[in-house]
This record gives sequence, C-alpha cells and structure tokens, in this order.
Amino acid sequence: MKKFFQIVFFSVLTLAVQAQTTSLQESKNLTIGSPESVGMSSERLARLDQMFESVIDNNQIPGAVALVAKDGKIVYHKAFGMADNSLNRELKKDDIFRIASQTKAITSTAVMMLWEEGKFRLDDPISKYIPEFKNPKVLKSFHYSDTTYSTVPAAQEITIRHLLTHTSGLGYGMIDSDERMKMIYQKAGVTDLFTTKEITIGESVKKLASLPLHHNPGDKFTYSEGLDVLGYFVEVISGQPFDEFLRERIFEPLEMKDTWFYLPGKKASRLVPIQHKVGGTWEHFPITFYDPEYPVKGAKSFFSGGAGLSSTVVDYANFLQMYLNGGELNGERILSRTTVNSILGNQTGDLFGGEDHFFSLAFRVVTQKGEISGGMGSEGTFSWGGYFNTQYFADPEENVIGVLMKQTQGPVDDPTGWKFQQMVGASIDD
Repeated sequence: MKKFFQIVFFSVLTLAVQAQTTSLQESKNLTIGSPESVGMSSERLARLDQMFESVIDNNQIPGAVALVAKDGKIVYHKAFGMADNSLNRELKKDDIFRIASQTKAITSTAVMMLWEEGKFRLDDPISKYIPEFKNPKVLKSFHYSDTTYSTVPAAQEITIRHLLTHTSGLGYGMIDSDERMKMIYQKAGVTDLFTTKEITIGESVKKLASLPLHHNPGDKFTYSEGLDVLGYFVEVISGQPFDEFLRERIFEPLEMKDTWFYLPGKKASRLVPIQHKVGGTWEHFPITFYDPEYPVKGAKSFFSGGAGLSSTVVDYANFLQMYLNGGELNGERILSRTTVNSILGNQTGDLFGGEDHFFSLAFRVVTQKGEISGGMGSEGTFSWGGYFNTQYFADPEENVIGVLMKQTQGPVDDPTGWKFQQMVGASIDD
C-alpha cells in the first residue's frame, strides 16, 4: 500500500512539474476593437474588401477568410465568397481550414517547451532519443529501372536543430523536388502529410529513419518531414500522445478550441472542402495520394507534426499573439521571452532566403533588407503558409498579425497572399 501511494504521489508531482505555468505578465486574449483605437485606418482596411471581392469575381479563388489584429485587438475579420461552390455554401468567419504546414510552428513550439524543461539540447543527435536514426547515410546513386540505390555514410548525425531548420537532409516524399526521393519514400511506405489509414506517426518515422538523405546534415536547406520526426520525438520525451500534449500544453491554455488533428463530430460541418478549378468551375479536390477528408474520416491515428492540423483564423491568431507577447497570453506562459528570442533568431545563415529573410527554429523571418524592399513587414516579421493555400504573418515591431485562409489545390492565379500583407501594412495610420 505504501508503495502504491508513493507511485501516485510521484505521478501527481510529475504532472505538476509538467503542467503549464502561470505568468507574471497577463496580457488579455484577443478582443475586438476599432482600427482607429490601435492606429489603423478603417478606410484603408476597407480596400481589402474590394481586393478579395475582385479576385473572387475574377474566379481566381472561391473564397477566403481574413483576420487582422493589432496591439491585441482584432480590427478586421471577414469572410468572402464560397466554402463549397457545388453546394452553394457561403464561407463563414468561424469556418475550419486544413492548415497543413502551419502545423510546423506549433510542433516547433512543443519541442521548445520541452527544451525549456531541460529534457535535451538542440544539438543532441536525434538518434539519442530515436535510435533508428543512428548512422545516417546520404544518397549516392539511384537506378530508375528498379529503384535500387547506393549510399555513403553521412558526415555527421542529424540533430534536433537540423530537424527544426530543415537542414537534416531528409526529404518530403510525394511533394519532394527530387523524383528519386519520391520513389524511395513511396517504395518504403513512408506516409506523407496526411492519411486516413491506420498508422501512427512513430511507425512512419521509423521507416523514414532507414532511408538515405539528400545531403549531409547541416549542408543545405531542404524542406522535409523533419517536423513529423519531431512530433514523434515529443511523444518520446513527454510520454504523451502528440495530440494530447498539444491539447493540454498549447491549445487549451491559448483557447484554441477549434484546432485539432481530427475534428470532433460537432465541428465537422464547419470544415471547408478543398476545391480545384475544372474548366473554370470550382469542384471538390479528388482523392490522390491522400484523401482530402482525412480530418473527419478514417482511422484518425496519424498525428503529423508537419502538416496534420486544422484550425480557424482566430485560433491561429491566438497562437501568433502569444509569440508577439514574448511567449505569454492571458497569463499563461507557454515559452519564456528568452526562448522566443532564440526561436526567432537566424538559425540557417545564408542557406535559406538570401538577403531578404532567413529561417529560424520555426518561421521565415524578415531581415532589415527585406523590410526595406517593401511588402514583407518590419525587420523581424515572421511568417509561413500551408499546402492548401493558407498563410500568416506577425510583425513584432508593429504588433500586427495577419491570417488568411483558403482551401485550394492545383494551379491557381491567386495574388491574395502578397496583396493581403502589403495592404495590411499600408493600413497602419499612427
């Protein structure tokens, strides 16, 4: 009996140590405010209405939901066009979108939360925690006739930092730029992006670990499944399923109530279908190497750290506001301000982006030259996007957030991304 209570006490103590901490700071949740109250022009923000309506009228996109916040106040939040053209369903402001690679920054945040607890060092080899990655190899030659290949030993082990910064040498299967990698990943049965099949992220990552790299770790920036590896890494380090960790440690504290890998039944009707243009008409995107209905059907067991989440513009704005606040929102301390500074620092040198921007531990970040070039925000503005045409930016100097969500695939002539950020910046009137 004494041993039983010791186990219970230890378990409770462990949970207490790992629970999210309160903060000495207590910024408020995002609230609705007028543009003028935060130094923005209503007249200039209204130009966004005209821009979105024009692009939809020209059949360049079926619809969009956009949000702008400044100084913790939502000053613009509107829906335009259609969620589902075939059903004549109009978009609503609280509709849910597959955010794909916007998942990556959330996974990076989870990793850094565990780093703050002293669980590991960023330059630790990932094989220390996932042994299957020991002794990585680099692709040397490939035979298209039978998909066999040869390798050479990598110059060094893959580190956690390499995975966070897409410099590990891993590839991205079906969306990889190298046809050889596509064939190698497909033959090995690596699950790319999303799936309705009954497979776990751990099972897929262990298959990935045995495959050759594009290049030696640290040599180049190659967009990859590294954040899927880190989703599984979070499970290994925390002892929790990845979805539970995110819900308890990030989504609930930040009140991201509509952000899920797989939507609860009562939320499923708000999911926006993926559409593509067929002969000038917007239609549902078909099943290809993935089923577009993965967030609401299938086994619901694959928690992709690189691409699996669905969310709303408000939920994602909460996440970004936490970063603008130096890691805190509504008195909940997700990350230390010092950790946020490290995350937003240049981690890739000149391997990514040239002089206008660099890659951090989670985001694309604008340099001073990028600010001067125009349309990219102030120096330090961080951003990224998703496979289904979603995107965001957050400008720490102006304390401005922009989130824009659409759900399209295939070739589209869509200028809303650059127009949105450029026009939001031009609406600052203080």
